[in-house]
Amino acid sequence: MAAATQTSVLLLLAGFLGCCTETSEVPEIVPSYYTTSDAVIATETVFIVEFSLTWKDGRQSIPLYAEVGGKQFPVTRGQDMGRYQVSWSMEHKHAHSGTYEVRFFDEETYSLLRKAQRNNEDVSFIRPLFTVDVKHPGAWNGPWVSTEVLAALIGTAIYYLAFSAKSNIQA
Repeated sequence: MAAATQTSVLLLLAGFLGCCTETSEVPEIVPSYYTTSDAVIATETVFIVEFSLTWKDGRQSIPLYAEVGGKQFPVTRGQDMGRYQVSWSMEHKHAHSGTYEVRFFDEETYSLLRKAQRNNEDVSFIRPLFTVDVKHPGAWNGPWVSTEVLAALIGTAIYYLAFSAKSNIQA
């Protein structure tokens, strides 16, 4: 009985969300992003997504939340009207190269997402307001052989060649 009630509530909620998301307008988004490219000088890979958001009906400065790989982050509003930014970091070994999908939610859909996660329910039916794809090429970990080791090898080779030439001359 409880499973049938829960299923019917989920279906009603999904239908309600389907009605609401179909009629809502999609904002105009102009995104840009940055990812760490050098792992030698940084301790973690950083992802920064900035974007401007323009609504045709004139809405401005709405609170947004971002979700990346199951983790949620608050989105900060910039000083300029309609400018937003979200950032996060992770260890280099976990920041694989590839495309990261950043899903953005308004307050209503974010609360539905959090409620579904708390209840261990399926969150796939909750549609984000919009998404931004961040392409991360990976972080460079430095040369395979450090400069110090290379200098020591070259010095040893020069010493060997000089010592061999001296032995040949004296013989």
